[in-house]
Amino acid sequence: MKRAIIILFILAAFTSSAQDYKIEGNEVKTGKTVSFETGSAVLTPESDDALKVIKKYLDDKSYISLLRVECHTDNSGNATVNQTLTEKRAYAVCAALIAMGVDCKRLLPVGFGGTKPVDDNNTAEGRAANRRVNFINAALRGHLIGGMPADGGGMVAGDICTQ
Repeated sequence: MKRAIIILFILAAFTSSAQDYKIEGNEVKTGKTVSFETGSAVLTPESDDALKVIKKYLDDKSYISLLRVECHTDNSGNATVNQTLTEKRAYAVCAALIAMGVDCKRLLPVGFGGTKPVDDNNTAEGRAANRRVNFINAALRGHLIGGMPADGGGMVAGDICTQ
């Protein structure tokens, strides 16, 4: 009986960790949110769970040689300010992952400002959906995926390895 309980516990632990992330297209989905203090690139403590999942993903998938960290905003405010903010936020996410032990060479921080909305910017719900962080597999074993440039068409926030 004890042995069966131990085996069930081990299977449950494995199953829950295997469910921490999923891949849709080239995007890594965590089911958790990366968030920032309003108007800044300071990560909130609620972001820790999502970043731990991304670290685990990169640990599990050593063949992913480059993960693009994309940050987006809604279209509220000044477009130039929003672009700069998303670049700083992408850089902050990468810096946090590096602090957790991720190799800087596997991360590319990219800001898109409000140029890639996924929802209607005319509603509060739509604007909230447009303010997001995406984790995109950009290269596999050193080769770009899907014929896209590594930056996906956004603005690279800088060389994260020189932080």
